[in-house]
Amino acid sequence: MQTKNPKRRRVKLAAIAGAIVLLALTTLSSTGLAQVTEQKAESLEKIGVDEHLGDYISLDLLIIDENGRETTLRESFKAGKPVALTLFYSDCPMLCSLVLTGLQKAIAEIDFKPGIDYQLLSVSIDPKETPDRSKAGRERFSTGFPEGTPATAWSFFTANDSTIAKLTRTLGFRYFYDEDQKQYAHPAVVFLLTPDGRISRYLYGIEFKPNDLRMALLEASMGGIGTTVDKVLLYCYHYDPNAGGYVLMADRLMRLGGGVTLAIFTFFVGGFWIKEARKKAE
Repeated sequence: MQTKNPKRRRVKLAAIAGAIVLLALTTLSSTGLAQVTEQKAESLEKIGVDEHLGDYISLDLLIIDENGRETTLRESFKAGKPVALTLFYSDCPMLCSLVLTGLQKAIAEIDFKPGIDYQLLSVSIDPKETPDRSKAGRERFSTGFPEGTPATAWSFFTANDSTIAKLTRTLGFRYFYDEDQKQYAHPAVVFLLTPDGRISRYLYGIEFKPNDLRMALLEASMGGIGTTVDKVLLYCYHYDPNAGGYVLMADRLMRLGGGVTLAIFTFFVGGFWIKEARKKAE
């Protein structure tokens, strides 16, 4: 009768034990990964923008300026100009600065003047922020504006929980405070508002095409800024959310071209008829 090899038996048992441990670790790892993935997915669902185009924000919401004075949003709209609004917080490690810097760069490349043709408004989503942070924000991002730009061209404000909740809800701005990271998780967006506080357009990202910003301001101004040529261009351009910007509409351009051609034809033919009629009258 052949005796079993104890050494071989121990190796086999060790292999089985190792396989069991590996399986257990794999199962735990998969479970942990699934939990983390699920948690991230739930968090991402809290961040985003639900567009409320055409809705009006409440201009009676109370905000606090850099001097600690309580005022209302209406003060920023009383000049009757379109408003480019951003939501931010000063302790944001990266995204807020990128959005504001991107907006700053686009502003420098368009001919509309901040504080003259339109207003810039930034409101903090952190109710713990103090007015001195607002002042620091204005001083940082208002640099590089043309000479003669009003000091109030870009205003920074803080607000309480109630104001922040009402404003973000109306704008459709979804965000949350991450307790683990001690940061606000939020989307990157600029809101364009008409002079009476209606939501006109959303521009997304951290870099903004100057033409998109210009067209959005022209659209939000409801004809209050820009030249006749600008208004014609606005007719030809249309905001395409899939393209993430304003695109030239071929059918509108063709209709406009057809209208111009007809006008020119009518002008010359009409002139010819008038000339002929005068000859016959003589």
